[in-house]
Amino acid sequence: MNVLVVGGGAREHAICDAIARSEQATLYSVMNNLNPGIEKLAVEYLLEKETQIDHIISYATKKNIDIALIGPEAPLEAGIADELTKNGINVCAPLKNAARIETDKEWMRNLLTKYKIPGQLHHKSFTNSSEAKEFIEELNAQVAIKPIGLTGGKGVHVAGDHFNGTDEAMAYVTEVIQNKIGGAAKVLIEEKAVGEEFTLQAFTDGSHLAPLPAVQDHKRLLPDDKGPNTGGMGSYSCANGLLPFLTQHEYDEGVSILQKIVSALAKERCRYIGPIYGQFILTANGVKIIEVNARFGDPEAMNVLPLLQTDFMEVCSAMLDITLSKKDIQMEKKSTVCKYVVPEGYGIKSMVGETIDVNENAIRQEGAMLFYASVTKKNNHIMTGSSRSLAVVGITDELAEAEKICEQALTYIKGDHLFIRHDIGTKKLLEKRVRHMKEIRGRK
Repeated sequence: MNVLVVGGGAREHAICDAIARSEQATLYSVMNNLNPGIEKLAVEYLLEKETQIDHIISYATKKNIDIALIGPEAPLEAGIADELTKNGINVCAPLKNAARIETDKEWMRNLLTKYKIPGQLHHKSFTNSSEAKEFIEELNAQVAIKPIGLTGGKGVHVAGDHFNGTDEAMAYVTEVIQNKIGGAAKVLIEEKAVGEEFTLQAFTDGSHLAPLPAVQDHKRLLPDDKGPNTGGMGSYSCANGLLPFLTQHEYDEGVSILQKIVSALAKERCRYIGPIYGQFILTANGVKIIEVNARFGDPEAMNVLPLLQTDFMEVCSAMLDITLSKKDIQMEKKSTVCKYVVPEGYGIKSMVGETIDVNENAIRQEGAMLFYASVTKKNNHIMTGSSRSLAVVGITDELAEAEKICEQALTYIKGDHLFIRHDIGTKKLLEKRVRHMKEIRGRK
């Protein structure tokens, strides 16, 4: 079958790698940048912005694409899945209405309220700054401020991290409303949840949910969770599918919430098909939902897709045929540590166009995997873009050993202006997470 992947980042490279392991797939790609990893896997590619829907539909039609997978959120919001479907192409991604679970944060919260789904946070949305101020004061300024629409994972501002007190909170509220950050003159304000975050990704056919191992992402740029928020500097997962601070019961709680969301979407006549993930936070009062994303995570896709032992295209077919409940999805029971290499200045102003030297064979020999992200290839040289450059994933039985493999593999990437957050997956940081949750549970 002919398979099209839309997107040119590391998440999409991981998706393409999973597809390439299937004997029944011939891979095509549409990407905005020339990703060297995807270039090697695909029989053909189109360099095009992922939201240029008409061009992508034309390309997919000409190449007789059977199944399409969409990596990033922006084309989902633009309705790419709807248009592909109208043209007779199966899509393992949600239609525009279902993708609102990510693209409209207010709609997501209203859905949770309507169907009394557990894990809800106290919240309100506002178009009026003075009314927003009253709500912020009610919560003693311990809030998270969110633009309603998409902001590339960098639009959420949280008390203590981005602002302190009502005045600083109101400065951002006013900015969001006046500048229509996220596409609307409206802001969603939620109570600040305190705890440890975890990502739970899953496959779904709109009825059945097939959950994947839990992953913890690291948004902060600098070691010890310092510095500005980013799209994610790296992530880890454990061989048992849990995390050092996460129990089986709490994981199951997250699965139950995600299943209820999928069921609610079906009741709203916007059946969700494809990968989905919940961003959860484990608090003193149990598992709470921070947001839902209508796709695989980035970097979290790189932790789970390499572990998939079942043919990925068989999983996609089961989602499309609504037979996922009959599919026994096998995952390799391994630990993973993923660390991103980013251009110097990332999170503030990236150094673009810098050369990166990558020894792919040496990385492979270390037992690690390499996924290219926001880079491009010019005259056989790999150049940095404005976002994250590439990810390296160490995979083995024990988490500590996976971290060592990742670190050793990273030594085979050279460049004058690169940065890596090295503490991801280390014993010191993991122990900090466990201590944090013990303190929080002790407050209950």
